Amino acid sequence: MLQHLLRVPGGVSDGAPVAVLLHGRGSHRGDLQGLRDGLPAGTILVTPEAPHPGAPWGYGPGWAWYRYAGEDRVDPETLAQSLQALDGFLDALPTLLPVAPGPVFLGGFSQGGTTSLAWALTRPGKVAGVLNFSGFLVDDPSVPVTAQGASETPIFWGHGFADPNIPFPLAERGRGRLQAVGATLEARDYRIGHWIEPGELDDARVWMERILGEG
Repeated sequence: MLQHLLRVPGGVSDGAPVAVLLHGRGSHRGDLQGLRDGLPAGTILVTPEAPHPGAPWGYGPGWAWYRYAGEDRVDPETLAQSLQALDGFLDALPTLLPVAPGPVFLGGFSQGGTTSLAWALTRPGKVAGVLNFSGFLVDDPSVPVTAQGASETPIFWGHGFADPNIPFPLAERGRGRLQAVGATLEARDYRIGHWIEPGELDDARVWMERILGEG
């Protein structure tokens, strides 16, 4: 079971929406806890910690979801291990929360966004939506981009024009691959680098609320 933190708003009841947000490379389970107040009212925030120690790969004292291989490539074995760990974690959500979960959104920042997108594409329709903040679409046969995989889960993809870590052309490439197979994709761009700005979080909240309203 992945180590994790919970942030549960007061007064929640069975059926509350849940956001499972994954941190970036070399970070930890507490990194995205500050996003809770920017999510739709009543949303439970769950932030698991990646299974791979970052230090052996030069990522500092934190944790990683995969070993990065350059541009939009990863070491597929390390990614597969994290996706399997997420399988178990998401299956166990009802036992980890104080109420029965409602719609579940999976997302994250940087490596967390990349991993969330890979999980959703390989497990179509398993979550209500995916939030990809400054991640990329993995270019590897282990993450096929098919009409079924890309159309069954709505995707929010926010990215900075001036991102030095995951350059904007990688976002354009990944979005193009998704759009080519009919993905339900909301792409938003910002004049920022490699971070999440308040306006981006506002856009993500509105997108989530729209999905929740259609449920």
